[in-house]
Amino acid sequence: MERAYYVTTPIYYISGQPHIGHAYTTIVADVLARTARTFRPTFFLTGTDEHGQKVANAAAAAGKTPQEWTDELVPRWKALFALYHVSYDDFIRTTERRHVEKVQRVFDRLRASGDVYLGTYEGWYCVNDETFWLESKLVEGRCPTCGREVQWLSEDDWFFRLSAYRDRLLEHFERHPQWVQPRSVYNEMTAILAEGLDDLSISRSNLDWGVPIPGGGVIYVWLDALLNYITAIGWGEDDAEFHARWPAHTQLVGKEIARFHTIIWPAILWALGEAAPELVFAHGWITVAGQKMSKSLGNTVDPFLLAERFGADSMRYFLLREAPFGSDFSYSEEKIAQRHNSDLANDLGNLLQRTLSMLQRYRAGVVPAGRGPGELAVRFGALPVAVRERILDLRFREALESVWELVTELNRTVDERKPWVLHKQNLGDDLDAVLYDLCEGLRWLAILLHPMMPERMTEMWRQLGNPGRIDEDWSVSLAEWGGLAPNTRTAPSASLFPKIEPTIP
Repeated sequence: MERAYYVTTPIYYISGQPHIGHAYTTIVADVLARTARTFRPTFFLTGTDEHGQKVANAAAAAGKTPQEWTDELVPRWKALFALYHVSYDDFIRTTERRHVEKVQRVFDRLRASGDVYLGTYEGWYCVNDETFWLESKLVEGRCPTCGREVQWLSEDDWFFRLSAYRDRLLEHFERHPQWVQPRSVYNEMTAILAEGLDDLSISRSNLDWGVPIPGGGVIYVWLDALLNYITAIGWGEDDAEFHARWPAHTQLVGKEIARFHTIIWPAILWALGEAAPELVFAHGWITVAGQKMSKSLGNTVDPFLLAERFGADSMRYFLLREAPFGSDFSYSEEKIAQRHNSDLANDLGNLLQRTLSMLQRYRAGVVPAGRGPGELAVRFGALPVAVRERILDLRFREALESVWELVTELNRTVDERKPWVLHKQNLGDDLDAVLYDLCEGLRWLAILLHPMMPERMTEMWRQLGNPGRIDEDWSVSLAEWGGLAPNTRTAPSASLFPKIEPTIP
C-alpha cells in the first residue's frame, strides 16, 4: 500500500489567542494536503500544545485552572481553521489521553534503553519559549529568541542523551542536504551541530502542569509537544497505521523553532528506532514595519477580522502569492486590498463575469460545443503537472504565477477574438468555439486554484454549471482539454470577488 503524504503544522502553543501567523502556517499545510489529495492518499495533522509553565501562568492570571483555560481556548483555534477552510484530518490536543499515555510510554522506553538518565540541571530558562539556554547563547543576558528575561534553574532532572546523536545528526545533514529548508536554516543548524551538543533536560520538578512522570515532576513541554506527530498516527498502538504515514513528508514550522525540529526531534526518533521526517521547512515571519509579530510588541493581527474584511480565500491568496515561501514578508491592509482588487477582482472575477454574461446574451447561458483541443490545449496541457510539482515543492508563488498565465491568456482571448464582433458578423461556429474555450479554461482554473482558494473556486465551479464538488482527482478532471460537457447550463451569480474600497482614515 502506498504510504500517505503526511503533512504537519507545529502544534500551536495555546497561551493566548491565535494570530495571522498561526493561520499562515496552517493554510500552507492545507494547500499541500489538498494538492496531494489530487493523486495520492494524504493525512494532515494540526493541533494545540497545552502544557508547560507559560500556559500555567496564563491560566493563573485569568483565575482559571490550566485545563479550564485550554478548554476555553481550543474552540477559538478550531473556529479559525474552519473560517479559513482548513481541511485537516486530525486535530490533536496534548492534554488528550491518547497523547499523554504514549508520551509516558516513550519516556519509559528511553529510560530503559539508557537514552534518558537522572542528573542535575543548573542553567538559564526562558519561560516564554519554554527553552533552556547556555549562558554563552544569551544576548545581553536575555533569551536570544524572544528577548525576554531568563531565570536561573537548579533542579534534579531527567536528561536525554542528545550529545550521543551529534555525529549521526552531522552525517544526516551531509547526506540529505535538502531535508531542512530553506538553506539559511540548514546552515544555521549545521553551525549549531559543529559547536557540539549538550544533553537535554527533559523534565521539570517544580511544575505540575504537564505529562506526569512516576516519582514526581512532569515531562518537559518540548519533548511532550514534538511527540504529537507520531502519537496521533498510531505509534506504539497500531504499527500498520503508523507505518502507512511515517516518516512525514513535510513538517512545517516557524524558523524560531527549527532547532527543536531538526536537531532534537530526529535524535528522539532515532532513539525510538524510527526514521527522521523527509523534510522540515522552517518558514519566515509575517512582519509589521519590519518587526516580527509579537504579543509583547502589540503588533499581532486578528485573522478573524482580516477574513471578515477581505474574505478568507483572498487572504489565503495573498499569503501564498506575496512572497516566496520561506522568506519574511511585510503585511499591510493596503497590500492585501491591492492584490484582491488587481488579481482576483479584475483578472479572475471579471473574466468569469464577462464570460458568463456573453454566454447568457448569445447562447441563453448554455455552453455550446467547441472545436476540440486547439492552441490553448497545446499551450496549457502540462499546466496541472507543473502546478502540482511547484506546490509540493513549496513554491506557491511560482505555482500561482503559472496559473495566472492561463488567466491572462483567457482575458487576451476575449480582447483579441471579440465574441461580440463574431456575434454581429453571424460567425456562429467561431463564436461557439471561443465561448467554449473560455468556459473550459475557467473550469481548469477552478480545479487548479481549488487547493489555494477552496470556497471561492467551489462557487466558480457552481456558476459554470458543474454539479457537486470539484473532482479532486486531477488525472480525471484535467486529463485533457474538453472536459466541460456541451449543453451545460451555467448559473451566473454575484461577483466572485467584489472590489474592496479603500479604508477611509
